Amino acid sequence: MVRRLLVLVGAFSIAAGVVVAQDAVRSDAASMQKKVKAMAARGEKSPGKSAPALRTTFTDREANAYFKVYGHEFLPVGVLEPQVVIDERGKVRGRAIVDIDQAWKDRSWLFSWIGGKVEVVAIGTLRAADGQGVFEIENTTLGGVSVPLSILQTLVSFYSKTPDHPRGFELDQPFELPSGIRSVETRKGAATVVQ
Repeated sequence: MVRRLLVLVGAFSIAAGVVVAQDAVRSDAASMQKKVKAMAARGEKSPGKSAPALRTTFTDREANAYFKVYGHEFLPVGVLEPQVVIDERGKVRGRAIVDIDQAWKDRSWLFSWIGGKVEVVAIGTLRAADGQGVFEIENTTLGGVSVPLSILQTLVSFYSKTPDHPRGFELDQPFELPSGIRSVETRKGAATVVQ
């Protein structure tokens, strides 16, 4: 009898913990969504360089919750479970599961040897100042195996091609920060966007 009671209490505790964790994820995602909308709205207004800077800080926990709850609305098909870890001095670790078969039917010879769901990890530094940004990638792994930057660039180009940018996003090239963002400052676990 005592054993059944302990099992029941344990099961209830686990279920309660899951509900609390899900509520925290939804709360963090809603917080990040509100910040993203506010940054986009400010970017549309173009306040100009003389306007006082607006600083918006978010945590990597908020960003990851946002990916989890709202990612299906904006992530490319085949990109699953993205996560970001923000560290000091612009260091960022990005991770996602990429479903090569679902997203990439006509693969180049470069990816003919791999298929299914594969973990992709990139570690590097984001430098973002004076309205310009650049990623300096230090390490990339595909399925746990270290690969050259060109492999990651092929994936990023595939997923980021648009009619206006037929080559897609180029990792090692400077880019204009969107929405009137002037700079991005980082510290462990958080980033501050300055508009």
